[in-house]
Amino acid sequence: MSVAVRRSGLARREALEGYLFLLPWILGFLCFTIGPILAAFGISFTNWQVGLPMKFIGLGNYVEMFVKDKLFWQSLKVTANYSLMALPLGIIVALTMALMMNQKVMGLSILRTIYYLPAVTSGVAVAYVWLWILNNEYGLLNWFLSLLGLPGQAWLLTPKWALPALVLMGLWGAGGLMIIYLSSLQAIPGELYEAAMLDGAKVQQFFHITLPMLSPTILFNLVTGIIGVFQTFTAAWFMTSGGPNYATYFYVLHLYYKAFMYSQMGYACALAWVLFIIVLILTGLVLRSSQYWVFYAGEKE
Repeated sequence: MSVAVRRSGLARREALEGYLFLLPWILGFLCFTIGPILAAFGISFTNWQVGLPMKFIGLGNYVEMFVKDKLFWQSLKVTANYSLMALPLGIIVALTMALMMNQKVMGLSILRTIYYLPAVTSGVAVAYVWLWILNNEYGLLNWFLSLLGLPGQAWLLTPKWALPALVLMGLWGAGGLMIIYLSSLQAIPGELYEAAMLDGAKVQQFFHITLPMLSPTILFNLVTGIIGVFQTFTAAWFMTSGGPNYATYFYVLHLYYKAFMYSQMGYACALAWVLFIIVLILTGLVLRSSQYWVFYAGEKE
């Protein structure tokens, strides 16, 4: 047997062994991800309530969604407003924290742990804490405002302040993004900063070195952030139930009510697919725009 034939047989054997190791993940992906996605797409064309037979209605759910369901547009509006506030603010706060944690100060590892811990806290536990912080009678935030001589607010009880209060609460988990930014900051070659210092550039370092080198990380956090903010649910469901006056009635909360409160599974699947398409389009636009503002080190012009 020639050497080439033996090598070919060995390569096939290694490939087969590799696929065998991947088989549990592949089966899980097909059964628990792709399967349910395709099933939801089919169910979205039916009028199906749990315990009752399915009835095919074609595009009926989608027509009702866009034409008759006013809460659909309200939930989309609330989610869009929240995204426009929470997403850029979260990125800025996380980047600022990372820049601070990248300095050489005493107790840095302890500070990094303190900043990161909220990101791994249970969502319900965080909601409990913020219910106390935002309480209009004995909340910590109103107490702090009173020390500054400012009036307190009924944060979760008025439509004007309920959504901004949830945006403020969302900054609690910025430590997760901070860790990603911090790892990217530490990967920036120090020679770039040394050369800039020799040229007398100090303030320009951030805009001409740090930001360009961090742009791939910003892109990643922006894409994952878009996916995350459009799935906001726990805080609104636990703290406000979509109120007051539907001011925090998020899209996924609307989907949840349709599916599990009113058992309208067909309509809920249609909502899920519309959400998937919205996120897909926004993600595609961001990735498309990345060629104009994302810099990759070593990339040829």
